[in-house]
Amino acid sequence: MAANVETMFYVREKPWHGLGTCVEEAPTSADALRLAGLDWEVKQRSIQVCGGAKIENFKANVRSSDGAVLGVVSDRYQIVQNAEAFSFTDELIGGDVRYETAGSLQNGKKIWLLARMPAQKIVGDDVEPYLCFSNTHDGSGAIRVCMTPIRVVCNNTLNLALNTASRSWSTKHVGDIDHKMQEARMCLEMADSYMGELAEYADRLANTKVTDDELNKLLDEMFPVDENDSDRKKNSVQKAKDEFMICYLRPDIAQFLNTGWGVVNAMSDMVSHSAPRRASKSYQENNWGRIMDGHKLLDRMTSLVGVR
Repeated sequence: MAANVETMFYVREKPWHGLGTCVEEAPTSADALRLAGLDWEVKQRSIQVCGGAKIENFKANVRSSDGAVLGVVSDRYQIVQNAEAFSFTDELIGGDVRYETAGSLQNGKKIWLLARMPAQKIVGDDVEPYLCFSNTHDGSGAIRVCMTPIRVVCNNTLNLALNTASRSWSTKHVGDIDHKMQEARMCLEMADSYMGELAEYADRLANTKVTDDELNKLLDEMFPVDENDSDRKKNSVQKAKDEFMICYLRPDIAQFLNTGWGVVNAMSDMVSHSAPRRASKSYQENNWGRIMDGHKLLDRMTSLVGVR
C-alpha cells in the first residue's frame, strides 16, 4: 500500500509506511483538506474515440488540479466531492471535529479520512470512537462510513460485530446521493447507540468468568487442528495459540484476566498488532480494510465468548 499512498497527513505517530506530512495537532476540516492534498474536485468529461465520435452512457472522472483521469464511469454515477466528505463528517459528528489522518491512494482514485470523537468510558477504560469515511472516484467501490472504537490504554480496535447495533454504512454512487447520505446520517447518528451497546456488552463479558480449561476449549474452537493434519499446520496453529496467550497475559489485560472481556481484548490485541506470519505486499492495505470491515478472527472469538 505504501506505493499506493499519494498524499496524506497524520497526527503524532508516523504511519507504518513512513509517508505523509506530520502535524502536531489534529486539524479541523478546512486545514485537513489542504494538508491531505485533497483540495481538488472531480469533474466529469465526455469520452471520445479517435475521429471524434462520443462514447455514449459513459463519462471520465477527471481531477481538476492536474487533469488526471481517475476512472471511467457510467453516466448514472454520482460524484461525492472530497470537500463534501469532510463537510458530511463535520455535520455528522458536530462540535469541534478533529481529524487524525486523511489522504489519497492510487493517484487520487481512493480517498479516506479518520476523525476522532470524544472519549467514553467502557468498563473503566477510556475508549475513543473514530469515524472513518472512505470514497472512490474511479467507480471501483462504494461510499463507506463506519465507527471504530479504540481502547486507549493499548491502542486496540474494538470493531465488534454486535447484533443489536450497527457500526457501518455504505452505498453505491448511483441514485439520489443526497437521500442516501441522509440515510447515512440517520445510521451514524446512532453511534451513541453502538457505543452504549458496546459498553453493556463489555460489562457483561467483564462479569463472565472464563476458566483456564474453558479458555483452552475456546482456543481449540478458534484454531482447530486434526491429528491427520500436517506438522506444518499443527505448528502454525500452536504458534497462533501462543501469540494469543502472550496478548492475554499482557499488563493492560490483567484486570480482566479469566473473564470474557479479557479474552476478547486479547484477540483484539493479537489481530491489531501481531506481525503477519506471511508478510505479503497487501498486508497493511488489508489491515486498513479491516478498520472498515472488522476482523474475522475477532468476530469469531466475540461470537464464541458471547454464546457461552
